[in-house]
Amino acid sequence: MLTLLIIVHVIICIVLILAVLLQSGKAADLAGAFGGVGSQTAFGPRGAQSLLGKITTICAILFMITSLGLWILQGKTSSVVKNIPVKETPAATQTQKPAPEKSTAASQKATQNTQKAEQKTETPTKK
Repeated sequence: MLTLLIIVHVIICIVLILAVLLQSGKAADLAGAFGGVGSQTAFGPRGAQSLLGKITTICAILFMITSLGLWILQGKTSSVVKNIPVKETPAATQTQKPAPEKSTAASQKATQNTQKAEQKTETPTKK
């Protein structure tokens, strides 16, 4: 289903590109070549839409519909990123716990430093 929709989408893209490129501009007549606007309004004269204009409109609508369809169908399939295996950390890079004697001495120093800092902030300064 997804492959069929991709093929249809690509065909619509090619037809849309060709239809847009084959259309002539609004100022393609003789007056437009010399810079004259004649009786054109702000957005140009509105006449009956040509065959290429109708093809462009239809292809643009179909392009949007197939784009939404591809988006919806692609969301239902699994992602490529989810299939990547997770690397395990080797045992050599894991940190070892310090000896209990060292950790108590370090924690006592840290506690003393914290208490000294708290005492400094608690004492009011006299001006």
